[in-house]
Amino acid sequence: MKPPDIIEITFKVVKIFEKFNIGYYIGGSLASSAYGMARATLDIDIIADIKLDQVPAVEDALKKEFYIDIDMIRNAIDKRSSFNLIHLETMFKIDVFILKNEPFSRKAYSRRLKRVVSEDGSKKLYFATPEDTILSKLEWFKTVEESSERQWKDILGVLKVQGNKLDMNYIRRWAGKLSVLKLLKKAFRDSGVTGQ
Repeated sequence: MKPPDIIEITFKVVKIFEKFNIGYYIGGSLASSAYGMARATLDIDIIADIKLDQVPAVEDALKKEFYIDIDMIRNAIDKRSSFNLIHLETMFKIDVFILKNEPFSRKAYSRRLKRVVSEDGSKKLYFATPEDTILSKLEWFKTVEESSERQWKDILGVLKVQGNKLDMNYIRRWAGKLSVLKLLKKAFRDSGVTGQ
């Protein structure tokens, strides 16, 4: 089995989302690799604003190429959690997180950026901004009791590569609201970025 072309597989899902006017953006390790240090073990996290009445059409459009569980999607929408899609040809897994109806999630969604992801420039995907990628990963890092070395490396990678291009005021303000300001200060120290 050849290794999966993760951008191509992601694009298949996103095309269906766009067809049914489902807003989305890419987060997780693909976003941090796009803005920071690339890493080999990429998983695909898509944050999507899927409504219950869109589920049957999405299932119908994806079921030929993906393992998809309609009840799992409905449950994820109900609980504002996540579900996964498995690409049948490669067994590659995509995690789809339902957009939460809370201030940071809505803010990150409103700030998403469209980035070219193919050499010929024909394929574009919405990504979380570098700032929102850092904040999401800080939140996740705190949730797993600061035990994920990969998450921490992703955070430091984005800080090191983006440096003074980042909107530091925005990051500090939301880090305070998300109760991750202490972790952000540690990330500044560990990355050598001043945060000014």
